[in-house]
Amino acid sequence: MSQVLLPPLLQKDLPITALAPMQDVTNHWFMKVIAHYGSPDYFFTEYFRVNDTSRLNRSLLAAITENDTGRPIFAQMIGESIPDLVRTAIELCNYNIAGVDLNMGCPAPRIYRKNVGGGLLLSPEKVDRILRELRSAVSDRLLTVKMRVGFENTDTFYSILDLINRHSIDLLSLHGRTVKDMYHGAVKYDLIAEAVKRVDCPVLANGNIHSATTALDVLSQTGAAGVMVGRWAIGNPWLFNQIRQALRGEPLTPVPLVEVRNYIDRLWQTPTAATMPMRSRVGYLKMFLNYIAMFVDETGDFLRRMRQTQTEVELLNLCDRVFLDDLTKNFALAPSLSL
Repeated sequence: MSQVLLPPLLQKDLPITALAPMQDVTNHWFMKVIAHYGSPDYFFTEYFRVNDTSRLNRSLLAAITENDTGRPIFAQMIGESIPDLVRTAIELCNYNIAGVDLNMGCPAPRIYRKNVGGGLLLSPEKVDRILRELRSAVSDRLLTVKMRVGFENTDTFYSILDLINRHSIDLLSLHGRTVKDMYHGAVKYDLIAEAVKRVDCPVLANGNIHSATTALDVLSQTGAAGVMVGRWAIGNPWLFNQIRQALRGEPLTPVPLVEVRNYIDRLWQTPTAATMPMRSRVGYLKMFLNYIAMFVDETGDFLRRMRQTQTEVELLNLCDRVFLDDLTKNFALAPSLSL
């Protein structure tokens, strides 16, 4: 049995908050930006791809070796080759990580068709072997899993939860949709509640937690130990602080739109921006603005105009007009539009 304790929380006795691992988003720079506005309790890296020729990705390692957020970080892996998963887990444990996380939920077809990520949910027997070997290899760090409630249905859900228990997994992050659901449709919080009852480890509820109010509702519905937030934290980096305020019964601190404009500038100042072609820089910022826009106006006008811009001057001028036009306006506490 694993005896490793979860790292301490930012606010003792409050539920856990975690930033979900998101490929091409949760790099060292983004974690640093999020930490500026209010860290979650735990960070997770983008996934390290694992196969017979893989080596630890240097840019992903930077999130670990240069971690200056003051918060623990988990290193996520994706793969299905047991010897290589074990090898990679052992290598990762040479670094200052809280634990190793196995991705069993990625819904991208190019990923699950390789029988990795969410594709593993089709094979409980394979999951059994992977978790057994990883648990043996990761003895002095936490071993955690991020998964969904099933691949196309929930046929394997309970059997895989039993494997979570069998191999003494330390923390389970559970997205309440199937792999085939991707990010659409209702999140099955009732199944997260079932997992909370069935497994021995803490469970983080994940899926469409877009506001502090939603986080409280999900915690109440599921009995989970905490929440993991992904895409909505891109749009609202103040969300983790707002969740803690709501949990303490405090009013949420308003965020002026001018602060949102400052957040956009901070995203823009990524260390790699200077070496990126203009089109790539614009595309990079639009990736974040797609989510920020959900909190800005109900009509979707900003979202439409933002996507039509071609140059960084156009894009930043539009941001100035939207976010600096009325300095008395505050950012919405919940998105006006849905993803």
